[in-house]
Amino acid sequence: MIKSMTGFASLTHEDERATIGITVRAVNHRFLDIQLRVPQSLADIEIRLRALLQKRLSRGRVELAISVQLRDAPAPTVELNAEFAKALSAALDRARARGLVSGTLTPGDLLRLPQAITIRERPTEADPALEAQLGASIEAAVEQALADLDAMRVREGEHLRADLDARGQSLGDLIERLAEAADAGRAGLEARLHERVREIGFVLPVDQAMIAQEIVRAAARSDVSEEVTRFRAHLAHWEALADGDEPCGRKLDFLLQEMNREVNTIGAKADGLRVSELVIDVKAELEKMREQVQNVE
Repeated sequence: MIKSMTGFASLTHEDERATIGITVRAVNHRFLDIQLRVPQSLADIEIRLRALLQKRLSRGRVELAISVQLRDAPAPTVELNAEFAKALSAALDRARARGLVSGTLTPGDLLRLPQAITIRERPTEADPALEAQLGASIEAAVEQALADLDAMRVREGEHLRADLDARGQSLGDLIERLAEAADAGRAGLEARLHERVREIGFVLPVDQAMIAQEIVRAAARSDVSEEVTRFRAHLAHWEALADGDEPCGRKLDFLLQEMNREVNTIGAKADGLRVSELVIDVKAELEKMREQVQNVE
C-alpha cells in the first residue's frame, strides 16, 4: 500500500481526571525513528506508548508530545530562602545608610529574585487506580491521534499513488519503445554484417557457414529480450506491492534499483540510433519515481 510518511495530528482529550494534549508529527526517514516528549511522571507508560507507535507505523521519524493537566492537582509549595533574604536586607540597610538607595524591601522585590523564592510542585500521593485510569486515557488519546495521523498519511499517499501510477504507465510505454528500438538495431546490425561479408567475398574467399555463425553470435550479444522481460516483471511486481495491504516503500525503492540496473544493461548491449535516447528517458523517469518513493512508508 502506498502511504505517505509525512503527517500531523493534534487533539485534546478531557475526562474527570485530567486534560490530555496529544501532538504527533511524522516526516521522512529511512527507518522508524520514534521521539517521545512526555512528562516525567508518565515515564512508566513510555514503553507502552512506543509499542503503540511501532504497531501503527513502520517507517519515518515520528515525534509524539504529551501534556497532562490534572484537575485536582495539589497547590504548589512556596519556600522562602530566609538566609538569602536576611543577607539581602542587611546589604540594603548598609547601602541605605550610605545614601546609595532609598525605600524598603518589598515582597515584589523578592519575587523578582529567583534566589529568594522557590516554588515547587507538591508531589501527589500515589493512587494505583487513578494512575491506571490516567494511563488508559492517555493511551486512548494517543490511539485516536495515530488514527488521525494515519488518515492524513493515506490521503497524501493517494496523491503519491496517482503520480507514481502515471509515471509507471509512461515507463511501460518507454520500455516497449526501447525493446522495439533494440530489435531494430539488432536487425540493422545483422544486415550491416551480412553486407560487409558480401563485400569482402568479392575480394577474398570466405567460409559462409562460419561467417553466418559469427553474425548470429554478434547479434545475440545485442539481444536484450531477457532484460526487457525482467523489467516488465518488475513493473508487474510494482503494481502488486502498490495494491497490497503492507507498507511497501522500501520494496518499491529496491525495485527501482533493479529496473535501473536492467536499463543500464540494455544501454550497454543494445544497438540502434534511438536506443541511447530512450535509455536516457527511462533513467530520467526512474529518478523522478525514486524521489517520490522516498516519501512512501
